[in-house]
Formats: sequence, structure tokens, C-alpha cells
Amino acid sequence: MNTHEELVRELKSLRKGRGVHAGRIGERIGPRLRVLCGVTEDDGPVTIREKLVARLTGLAEQLPEDMRLVTVAAFGLTADVRMPLYQDRVGWAAPRIDRDARTVRRRADEAIDQLAELMVTIPHLPDGAWHTAELHVVVTLDRPQHEVLEQYRIVADHDGLHELDFTSPVFELPGPLEVDVLYGGTLRAGGTARGRLSLTPPEPLAKGETHAFAMRYRFPRPQVLRSYVVRELEQPCDLFDLRVRFAGNRIPRQVWTLRDVTGPHGGHQQPVDQAGEIHQRFRRLLPGRSYGARWDGDDAGNEFREHHCSCADRSAPRDEERVWKVS
Repeated sequence: MNTHEELVRELKSLRKGRGVHAGRIGERIGPRLRVLCGVTEDDGPVTIREKLVARLTGLAEQLPEDMRLVTVAAFGLTADVRMPLYQDRVGWAAPRIDRDARTVRRRADEAIDQLAELMVTIPHLPDGAWHTAELHVVVTLDRPQHEVLEQYRIVADHDGLHELDFTSPVFELPGPLEVDVLYGGTLRAGGTARGRLSLTPPEPLAKGETHAFAMRYRFPRPQVLRSYVVRELEQPCDLFDLRVRFAGNRIPRQVWTLRDVTGPHGGHQQPVDQAGEIHQRFRRLLPGRSYGARWDGDDAGNEFREHHCSCADRSAPRDEERVWKVS
């Protein structure tokens, strides 16, 4: 039995009875679910339930609306479906998706099959201090100095968050990189050693609180960013909004949208508008996949990538790569 089949079997077992609120929950979850939901041997019942609910709820957000609701009902993920029997929760879901109980059970099986796929595709990662809900990026290539503007909306994952550590654009290029905070905090003194930046918000953030800030980067010489802008994630992100403005005398002949691909290749063609711009919006980005744009040009060796990074150190980019890393 492969991993997917084992997960399907364990998820179907978990939905029985009271679902995630069953007694002796530590004995109800299988080994695959333990690993992929981050459950440890030291976790008690309350912690196990919290991890199961958080993981299943997050993955359910990737499903169509009807399957998301059926998933919530199947496992009892919210207070209004904490019923003692699976069949009771099926009855709760039926009128809400305007289907009979038999169809709800079939949808639940389909949802579990997709949840098993997502659990493998989106591996569990240890909780960070914060995560990105939205990132809006504007790239201007029509100026003597190319600029990148990043506008973040982040969510604190812990109480008392007083510092936001993230990775700045890192280029193996001569000359200084100009970094400015436009709003939302103060940049800690100490420069951009190893590309790391640390922003202090005006007030410490509480768990679940959102905060917005913006950064502007100017690059040391023109024609640095030439061939593509790609975001590669290690964690899910709700929204990535990208705008690129090309120089009037250097409008590319072809532009490709990269959506849910592996690496900065392939994609679907899209036009450049009359202002010499492209605008792309990506929702529910998945880890390990690329999102963004690439275009034809006479310097395909200049690569511009954005990575949603964890705090782990990474090896330096090769000389022929230009890497933009953002936490």
C-alpha cells in the first residue's frame, strides 16, 4: 500500500464517530497522519486535536466550496458540526450543498482522496513567527535603476511578535543595494548581511494580528532584471499580485504566465498592454511550485527569482543566477 492509499485509509478511519473530537484521539490517528500533521509522541489530546483541526482546515481551503464544507462536516472541524455520529454530520451537510446524504458521502470520499494528495504535496512545516497572507510586487524596468516594490500583509503566529526577520533581494552584483522601508516599521541597524533584514513594527503584534509594511529596493546598475520574475514557495500563500512595467524601447516580443509549474519554464502567453505593463494575480499558491512571468530577451542568463524561504540557511547562488529571496 502506497502513501496515498494509507492516508486515505487513515482519514476515513478518523472521520468515524466524533471525528477529530473522538476520545483517545492519540490512538485514532495513524502513523502517516502523525507525521504529516506534525504530531509528536509528547503531544497530549488537546494538542493533537489542535494540530489535526489546523492541518485539515488549511488543506480544505484548497478544495472547491462544496467539498470544503463536506470536509468540515466529515471530521467535525467547527463547533456547529461536533456531533456524535458521522451520519449526523452528513445530514447537516446535505441541505447546505443542496444534495442528498448519499451524494454527501460520495463527495466526502472524493474530498478525502484530494486531501491525501495535498498532504503529500504540502508538507507540514514547523510554525514560524509569522506568515504572509498577501504579497504585492511591482517591478519597474523603465528607469535607469531598476526598482522592486514589495507590499506585505502578514499574520503573526505568536503573541508579542516584535521583530519580522525576512530575506532581502540578494544579487551577486557589484555595488550597494539600496533598501528603504516605505511604511510599517523600522529597519534594524546592521545592514543586509547575508541578505537578511529585520523589521521592527510600531507595536508588538498579538497572535493572529495582521500587519502591513512595504519595502523598496533599487539595484546598483540598469538592466539587472531582464528575463523572468518567479515566486517559488515553501509554504502556502493566499495571494501573490505581480506587476511588471517594461521600458518603452524594450517591450518583449513574448511574455508567458507561470502558474503552478516546476521552475521558470513553460507557461501560457499573455499580452503586454498599451502602457508596456503586465499584471498577474495568483491565489492559493502551493509550495514547490512556481508563479510569475518570463519573457523573451537578449540576456536570458540574468535570472530573477523570488523564494518564500524558511529560516534555514541556503547555499549561495551560482554566479550566473540572480536570486530574490523573500521570507
